[in-house]
Amino acid sequence: MAALKLQLVQPPSGLPEDDEIKVIALRDRRSAIGMIVQRYRKRLYHHAMYILKDPEQAFDVVQEVFIKAIRERRFFDVEFKMKAWLFRVTSNLCFNIVRDKRRRGAILDTMIKKTSSAADQVDRVFATEQQQVILAALDKLSENHRKILALRYYSDLSYAEIADTLDVKLGTVMSRLSRAKNRLMEVLDHPGVLEA
Repeated sequence: MAALKLQLVQPPSGLPEDDEIKVIALRDRRSAIGMIVQRYRKRLYHHAMYILKDPEQAFDVVQEVFIKAIRERRFFDVEFKMKAWLFRVTSNLCFNIVRDKRRRGAILDTMIKKTSSAADQVDRVFATEQQQVILAALDKLSENHRKILALRYYSDLSYAEIADTLDVKLGTVMSRLSRAKNRLMEVLDHPGVLEA
């Protein structure tokens, strides 16, 4: 199966790094919050979209994450890991929504974008079909496996950042990621499993 290319979202250039923003927060917390929002809003939105597949819910989650960040007294402390905290809170809020939807028996909607040309439309349909196969396969994995794959391959976090986000040891990240990839490949290699 052809590899699905995921668009990685990079922070806007020209913004200070997290450590520099912490220094700015000592003088002007409001400006520092604004910089954090600018630096992470798109990345968190795409991360939430990957999990929720609903633009309005993803937007609401990101807003809630930043409200929680504003209220978090330790957020700009020197030792506080802002990026990991933001992704952890985003993941937790999203997975709570997914669990609630499953409890109610709701089906997650997928986005279909309209394109102008026929060639683009064919490519989009093929890419959407590939994505649906992968998403269906991911749904067959445990929540821990889905989380770690999303953090590594969609949100492009390093192993250390994933360890901070999930609050586990680095070795746990590596072994869990390896098991998650192997399980995903097993599911993808057995199409009948997806039809169950």
